Amino acid sequence: MADPESDTFTGAPAAPVIKAVKVMPEPGINAASAGPTADLRECHALRVEHELALWGNLDRCPTLQETAEFWRGNEYEERQLFLARLNGETVGMCSVELPLRENTHTAGVDVLIAPAHRRRGLGTTLLLHAESIATTRGRTSLYGYHEVPLAAADGKTLLPAKSGAGGLPVTEPAVAFAAASGYELEQVERSSRLDLPVAPELLDRLEADAAARAGGYSITGWDDTCPDDLVQAYALLKARMSTDVPIAGMDWEGEDWDAARVREEEHTMARGGVQSAVTAALHSATGELVAYTVLNWRPGVPASIAQQDTLVTAKHRGRRLGMLIKVANLRRAQGRWPAARSVLTWNASENQHMLAINIALGFRPAGYEGEWQKRLG
Repeated sequence: MADPESDTFTGAPAAPVIKAVKVMPEPGINAASAGPTADLRECHALRVEHELALWGNLDRCPTLQETAEFWRGNEYEERQLFLARLNGETVGMCSVELPLRENTHTAGVDVLIAPAHRRRGLGTTLLLHAESIATTRGRTSLYGYHEVPLAAADGKTLLPAKSGAGGLPVTEPAVAFAAASGYELEQVERSSRLDLPVAPELLDRLEADAAARAGGYSITGWDDTCPDDLVQAYALLKARMSTDVPIAGMDWEGEDWDAARVREEEHTMARGGVQSAVTAALHSATGELVAYTVLNWRPGVPASIAQQDTLVTAKHRGRRLGMLIKVANLRRAQGRWPAARSVLTWNASENQHMLAINIALGFRPAGYEGEWQKRLG
């Protein structure tokens, strides 16, 4: 629900033509070299326009290569994308994400309307289209998200999260649209930005402080591909990540990860042009992998790095491992991607421990992300 529209409009809703988007051309001569379809390129152009208007940059925007790879879907999630045209003009898009292994009662939905066509009922039309596909597939719990820049929330009356902490400004069009469409704001995440490079003396100090509490552990890491001797242990950590992070009242089950799923994710990122740096902690006495953190970088957006998962298993918390692996991974990333000028991260507002680590590293608030949910049964 990136920023469809307010649900207040004048006149009858428009009736756009809604078309399923093919990611790549049909097999045939030169199909392999043709690249993404024109329809997918139009969807990507809508996303780029939206991100530039909202943030003034493309730090959060997937590249066309990433977009094409994502919408192919995989054995773990089916993804459907739709383009809407009115009188031959592209006016918006919507999408449905259908988990296939776990959470098969849920569906992710998203709607984006071109700025010139908002407040005409198109958002409602496209949302109903996405919801109808989800319900036809037996999904009874729908979810969506959108982001709000920090300046747009400052000093505004907030709609509080139902289950988590924080809130979103009630005057934001996307907030009004989601609420009017029957979705509840379950959780708010804070996005934060860290300027790069980080001062070496700060990293040295934080590393020394953390290491003093982290006796009995060793640090390891890898670029892009997890070593074969660690991949099963890494899969177990990723499964824990799906249950250990705060999810407020979101109706989500844990995910089942194995080595094959890790390799599928790695191959997907590689095909999408995404590089990753991973740092992990090993418990010296048992050889158990007990913590990890991930940073992603795209050559198409060279100035920005995205902080992804960070997890320390419950038994090994309180030993400053979170700080230790984050510092090590920042060093790894700065050496590998010297063009990067910032890191973006997202944390649930109630996850005060991880927020405190990020603040100590120098992250500053950048905005908020709302997680919305609509239960149908």
